[in-house]
Amino acid sequence: MAPWRLKLHTVIFEADTPAGKAFDVGLLIAIVLSVICVMLDSVEDYAANYHRPLIIAEWIFTIAFTIEYVLRLICVARPGRYALSFFGLVDLGSILPTYLSLMIPGAEGLLVIRSLRLLRVFRVLKLARFLSEASALRRALIAARPKVVVFLVTILILVCILGAAMHLIEGEASGFTSIPRSVYWAIVTVTTVGYGDIAPQTPLGQFLAAVAIIIGYSLIIVPTGILSAELSASGRREVSTQVCTACAREGHDADAAYCKYCGTKL
Repeated sequence: MAPWRLKLHTVIFEADTPAGKAFDVGLLIAIVLSVICVMLDSVEDYAANYHRPLIIAEWIFTIAFTIEYVLRLICVARPGRYALSFFGLVDLGSILPTYLSLMIPGAEGLLVIRSLRLLRVFRVLKLARFLSEASALRRALIAARPKVVVFLVTILILVCILGAAMHLIEGEASGFTSIPRSVYWAIVTVTTVGYGDIAPQTPLGQFLAAVAIIIGYSLIIVPTGILSAELSASGRREVSTQVCTACAREGHDADAAYCKYCGTKL
């Protein structure tokens, strides 16, 4: 990689140098200000009185973020891999809504996705401990995935059975006009949300609703227990805040000399 690209990478992706930290702090401030502009533009009073200044500010932020995104692609060895990474997709998603708003009115409201870019604050402020905890949480989520899938399939079967039973018991007179609508009621009830737009009227239907609520309370602890067990088993490893120049991945071990994802020297 050319020296100028390495220097650019150090400034944009790393926070170890004064220039890199200044760039990242300035970027975080710009992200916060741009999200505030989007939110204010959705408030009727502000939109009526300050719509034009807010739109101008939004386009200034969008152009700046577009230049930044292009520079990020230039200074990594594998632009395609960065573009498809989590932060690469977030960076792209933070600028697309403004351009889409030219064709789809209201699309600029999606710009609040920029707030996800604030996750970089942990690297900017060198909070490696938080990165380590995030890495442990990610490993636990991946390890718990098969159990969670089985749990969700079981819940899906359960709400289908409850919905079908409630449709049979209550029928159209109580608002359970179809099995899908009754399944909707079952999901709302089992998750203990309880909108109240549909409610059983017969004693048998109310008894079934009570059973569904009790089952829901019992099931709430299941995914929490699964994740807690995996977190306990995964442990925690110290990680650094270095970003690979090739794949733009982070979360490497504190003593790593090479990227554990692509093998490039750090």
